[in-house]
Amino acid sequence: MDDSTDDERWLVIDGRRWRRTDPALPADLADRLRSHLGRARSAVRTTKRAGDADGTAQARRRVGLAKAGLGERGPRWWEDDVVARIERARAAIEELDRLAPPRADLGPDVNA
Repeated sequence: MDDSTDDERWLVIDGRRWRRTDPALPADLADRLRSHLGRARSAVRTTKRAGDADGTAQARRRVGLAKAGLGERGPRWWEDDVVARIERARAAIEELDRLAPPRADLGPDVNA
């Protein structure tokens, strides 16, 4: 369990409460998840514009996986132990890498 306070768990923007990213995630893991999240959000926009409903659904699934890995969706990270939270994030990365492999032509900093 976590001793975090509500201020550490939630972010309020325009009166709406959003769950914060799990602070226990190693920076490299969180960075990889954020990279996948950005690419998936971009894919949602692109596929919606193209009228590709299947592609949009697949991209939204990737968004959900990345957000769950970051602790922003799914089980509340502060109610679980750190080892389980990190394992959940690693499982999300594995699935995301399978669904949308990192592009080798973007260099070593992307999804490193």
